Amino acid sequence: MNFTPFSDKILSLTKEAEAALAERFAQFDDMAFRGTQRVLTAFAEHKVSEAHFAGTNGYGYDDMGRDTLDKIYADVFGAEAAFVRHSIVNGTNALTIGLFGLLRPGDILLSVTSRPYDTLNEVIGAEDHNGNGSLCDFGVGYNQIDLLPDGGVDLPAIANALDTLGKKVKVVFIQRSKGYLNRKTLSVDEIGEIVKVVRAHSDTAYVMVDNCYGEFTEDREPTAVGADLIVGSLIKNPGGGMAESGGYLAGTARAVELASYRLTSPGTGLEVGATLGQNRSLYKGFFYAPHTTAQALKTAALAAYLFEALGCVVEPRWNDDRHDIIQSVQCKTKEGLCAFCRGIQSGSPVDAYVTPEPWAMPGYKDEVIMAAGAFVQGASIELSADGPIRPPYTAYLQGGLTYESGKYAIMRAADEMLAGMN
Repeated sequence: MNFTPFSDKILSLTKEAEAALAERFAQFDDMAFRGTQRVLTAFAEHKVSEAHFAGTNGYGYDDMGRDTLDKIYADVFGAEAAFVRHSIVNGTNALTIGLFGLLRPGDILLSVTSRPYDTLNEVIGAEDHNGNGSLCDFGVGYNQIDLLPDGGVDLPAIANALDTLGKKVKVVFIQRSKGYLNRKTLSVDEIGEIVKVVRAHSDTAYVMVDNCYGEFTEDREPTAVGADLIVGSLIKNPGGGMAESGGYLAGTARAVELASYRLTSPGTGLEVGATLGQNRSLYKGFFYAPHTTAQALKTAALAAYLFEALGCVVEPRWNDDRHDIIQSVQCKTKEGLCAFCRGIQSGSPVDAYVTPEPWAMPGYKDEVIMAAGAFVQGASIELSADGPIRPPYTAYLQGGLTYESGKYAIMRAADEMLAGMN
């Protein structure tokens, strides 16, 4: 078999990058070991056995595997309660369950990290709303506090908003990752500072965190610093590349209970929900999650080094601390962004022969180009890259089940962009 050669420049830069990143890679491995310790301790405490992998059907009453996995997630994430369901279709669905579970007519949703990710526009309904059934249609108000020019959170503005709006604010919403914004991802410590402000100015507001892409990138999750509810997708970090669908919500017992009523119905909550043979994959995925997340972090750090060396603006930089698995690369032009995504797609295990093109993707204001040659459709813990077709034409890279496959695709993307520059 003849392997596709890389340019001498990319080969040289990759060797240089791996030498510079050796210490950082060791830190990612240490983080993965500590995360694995937490997972294995929880598995042992809850006496996980073959019996937990059996599936249920119908109503799903007395599903021991489902109920035990809920407890394991709660323990590992430092929460009072949690639920994990393969039937949650994506992160947006999980967030919607949480928001509709906590909010009631007359309440106010206060987003303190600017406008949430594009796919929540229709859920919130305060902007770009083209249908019925959003939060605003049910009488929920929406306010937001924009981030500071440096990407930081405006804590005084949060305090002022809570004092002004009072008990009407029922949910303070934090998006941990950058979404399609050119800003830094929030650390757990920074989220903790927001929680402190909320607690000082409100005794009724829930703090809800979109935790997508952040799990296992630090030694603790936002629940450890007082968040009432954290939400994520199983085809991102916590599914470990094994879960074929699903999402989770974890937090205080009351917040999780309210969300569970939105998941199913008041009165049944978490007592129902057949697992249909999915338990084994969900357990195995959570077992793999710390290691798989470390592979994604290594891939992201390599990409940061390589593309910065090629003259791109990247966030975070290769030697920065990381609080999620997303790596942004400003490609400067539409063709640069498309070339980046073509390279990632060509280095994917599935559909490598396909050429990605921008299209009007549901839930987004701009056309979006997406490279996603994954075993599970839309799984962003597997290596993928996407971005809206708007200046500064930023590619958002995430995932990588193995560092080796991530490295290969990154080198393909770099070569593709380099060819366009010449």
